[in-house]
Amino acid sequence: MDNLTHTLFGLTLSRTALGRAGRGVTTALVLASNAPDIDIITTVRGGASYLQWHRGPTHGPLGIIALGLLTAALVRGGQRVADRRTTRAPDDREAPFGMLVAASLVGVFFHILMDFPTSYGTRLLSPFSWHWFATDLMPIVDIYLIIVLVAGLLFGAASAEARRRNVAIVFVLMAANYGVRAVAHRQAIGLAPRVFGPLLPRPCEPGHDTQSLLSVWPRAVNATLPPGSSSSRCLIEVAAIPSFFSPFRWRLIAQLSNSYDMHDVDVLDARLREPPGAGAAPWHRHPAARQSQRSRPAECPRRARVPPQWCRLQNRITTAAPILGSRLNRPRAPPGRACSSSMMNS
Repeated sequence: MDNLTHTLFGLTLSRTALGRAGRGVTTALVLASNAPDIDIITTVRGGASYLQWHRGPTHGPLGIIALGLLTAALVRGGQRVADRRTTRAPDDREAPFGMLVAASLVGVFFHILMDFPTSYGTRLLSPFSWHWFATDLMPIVDIYLIIVLVAGLLFGAASAEARRRNVAIVFVLMAANYGVRAVAHRQAIGLAPRVFGPLLPRPCEPGHDTQSLLSVWPRAVNATLPPGSSSSRCLIEVAAIPSFFSPFRWRLIAQLSNSYDMHDVDVLDARLREPPGAGAAPWHRHPAARQSQRSRPAECPRRARVPPQWCRLQNRITTAAPILGSRLNRPRAPPGRACSSSMMNS
């Protein structure tokens, strides 16, 4: 997610019982909620270096512990400097260092948890494993999530009781947002045979579970044609990428053994719930998605630290996928560091 959302969520957490643990907890929660994105310092070596390390070790188990301890230490150090310059009120109770560590760990953990459902993905186990994990439910910026968080903070400022009540309401609305997107995502995947029509070939052998909510990559890509198939290609995977404005509009991307096809779909479109009429053909092949028959999906090195779309959904349809937050809409990976050279063909 974007750092505005992470900051707003950190402030929301400070309205819970954690925030009443003493002075410094709110600061720790806000800083820790943004701490994993400290990997932005890798931009000093260029954009390619940032893309290699972003959502890497700082978003893994060691990152949670290290950033939690570092954030707590920085907050305590800042308190000591401030105490030397100003006089603290007697009733301004300072949170114990252990509570600062706990709050910081919570902030870092929820940062990673909120990054995980985005279409960009997160390397949850790095540096022990460089695999990416994603559920494709959320764009990088979710305007509805931002609205809910801002409203909860604004309308919960009147009293302590209002703050507690509004925090509970915010958490319920957030859960509902994720739930609606999860259902809509599954429906969008299920509509793939209808919207692609005869352009969608039979699955490759062995088939990939397109209904699985969790996506993990890089993974072995098997493009073996099914037995008895008369086609020259087969279906590897269907992905549904969220749109920016509506949780019901998705971009379906069918990864075939020799090309990609795309189609935008609205799961609320009643026409897709009815049997196709005579002459009805909702499918089309996106002009920017047509690929050379010489180009085949490439497999990535197991330890590739590059943008995930180079290992799952290749760069050739980048210009046709302008959805904010999509892992398709990313800069070109440095040669030799992403997937095999066949990705750069055509």
